[in-house]
Amino acid sequence: MSIEALLTRAARLRPDRTAVFEGERPVWSYRGLARHAASLAAGLAARHGLVPGDRVALVMRNCPDYIALFFACWRAGLVCVPVNAKLHAREVAYILDHAGARVVFATSDLAATVHEALTVMDGPQPAVVEVGGADHRALAGADPAAAHDVLPGDPAWLFYTSGTTGRPKGAVLSHRNLMAMALGYLAEVDATAPEDCVLHPAPLSHGSGMYMVPHVLAMAAQVVPESGKFDPAEVASLLRHHRGCAFFAAPTIVTRLIDAGVIGDAERAGLKTIIYGGGPMYVEDCKRALAVLGPRLVQIYGQGESPMTVSVLPRAFHVDAGDGSLDRRLASVGYPQGVVSVRIAGPDDETLPDGEVGEVLVRGDTVMSGYWNNPDATAATLRGGWLHTGDLGSLDAEGLLTLKDRSKDVIITGGTNVYPREVEEVLLRHEAVAEVSVFGRRHPDWGEVVVAAIALRGGGTLPRAELDRLCDAHIARFKRPKEYLFLDTLPKNSNGKILKTELRKQAEQPT
Repeated sequence: MSIEALLTRAARLRPDRTAVFEGERPVWSYRGLARHAASLAAGLAARHGLVPGDRVALVMRNCPDYIALFFACWRAGLVCVPVNAKLHAREVAYILDHAGARVVFATSDLAATVHEALTVMDGPQPAVVEVGGADHRALAGADPAAAHDVLPGDPAWLFYTSGTTGRPKGAVLSHRNLMAMALGYLAEVDATAPEDCVLHPAPLSHGSGMYMVPHVLAMAAQVVPESGKFDPAEVASLLRHHRGCAFFAAPTIVTRLIDAGVIGDAERAGLKTIIYGGGPMYVEDCKRALAVLGPRLVQIYGQGESPMTVSVLPRAFHVDAGDGSLDRRLASVGYPQGVVSVRIAGPDDETLPDGEVGEVLVRGDTVMSGYWNNPDATAATLRGGWLHTGDLGSLDAEGLLTLKDRSKDVIITGGTNVYPREVEEVLLRHEAVAEVSVFGRRHPDWGEVVVAAIALRGGGTLPRAELDRLCDAHIARFKRPKEYLFLDTLPKNSNGKILKTELRKQAEQPT
């Protein structure tokens, strides 16, 4: 089944239901969105000569047209290539080249970036359509086209990895992958009714855009903030206006929302669920969020290669049952979702017993078919029929998955492994610590030493001895940071993930 068929279905069953809001303003009903997407699909074929399988890049801030263009592409059998809006022009150029994009849509604020990217591209240049411009309006004026009959395994979305350790790779996500993700979401992450809605303060090019799909399947509404980004006050205003709201957020965004002090009874009345993931939510931060939000948190763990779908920690597991297990549950990423199989493997891909740390392997209908034009990386990552995530973790006897770290982030000091998250959890126990990231720094004698980058509430520094005592009270001495790097804020990418590569560079600079 094509993902676009979900929109056609909703337009028939609930034609007058608002499908898309911009802030508080209704933009399209389901009938209107389906017709608009069908016209765009016809226009792309007629005016740009696109055929099924061609790639269309979206270099856009969040806006209602983003949603319409996804479904227009899928109706025409095209492949969407959403591009991180914060990338440099050269990074955009690489993705456009690598994907072989025929057309690129750009919002006005990003048009200059796209045109700069064209000047450094190696391959054929795509046509550029500015969202809201004359060409875009002409596309939308075409007579609606019939939907192309796609196969479940046909590509729908090229998801480019962040590329923080090299050139980004394009995970090929099929219609089957996205459908399995959507069904898993509705079954285990957040049951959704037509009267509900999903907010999009996080980038539609990433996880928030993925969650567009299950909400169309549920015939619920999409709400795009007028600012096109995360703003705590704007999110609070939308929660006061809409009901049954869910949204995806990186843990750092959840923390920013809590720290902003904008959530009260009126906002909680509109908030159904915050689904968090994409990085570690530390236990103390999670407890602070629960104290403000109540039982409205759900954690997911996934990757672009298995979109949003490896494990889930449902809202019930965030509630203290009084048995002393809450901290252990909150430190985990939950249990494997029912649409996938998960196991922990050793160096030879052998399955390890419960409690042992190894690489997290995943198999199921959500797992990508491979990397675009990269057979070597595909073979290495999908060897043996399992997605090798590169994440280290363990499964306990109850089936809870606990991540230790990315395999590349494990610190080996004096021949002993140190998992950064364990140290980070301890440092966050200090009431003055707002953010922390632990990483390894090269050392001639020990191989690596442990370094902690810390941002304090209100800025400044703390005495080293104070942090050392905190660590000594909770973890082995060899895990204690040898250096503390105090920063006003920790560098992050557009998804709120802390960039350890940037921190390592800063740590190497002479003081």
